[in-house]
Amino acid sequence: MITKKEVLDYVNDAYDTKPAYIFKKFPDYCVLKHTSNGKWYGIIMNVPEVKLGINGTAENYVIDLKVQKELVGLLQSKKGIFPAYHMNKEHWISVDLDIYENFKELKGLIDESYDLTS
Repeated sequence: MITKKEVLDYVNDAYDTKPAYIFKKFPDYCVLKHTSNGKWYGIIMNVPEVKLGINGTAENYVIDLKVQKELVGLLQSKKGIFPAYHMNKEHWISVDLDIYENFKELKGLIDESYDLTS
């Protein structure tokens, strides 16, 4: 399990990103934006498992990240990676922080999303 705090600490250290809480209806959702141009490179949300295709009633934290279109299918074959919950499913994925365990790999996906959206 990877925590929201671990992700926020990483993006703060790597990119000086402060989370933007812009959804009044969903106060726990936070957007990760470039400081230079305001473009989103990620969003962290707590979503019902059923929205991810998981049988269950819990809410899990996910991070939506942009990836190369050619890698979407391959990445979704990994445990804890799903079609994007909130973004374009052709270019974005959702990584379930409660299931996905490889923080080093997640950092690489965050870095890629940052680069692809700059």
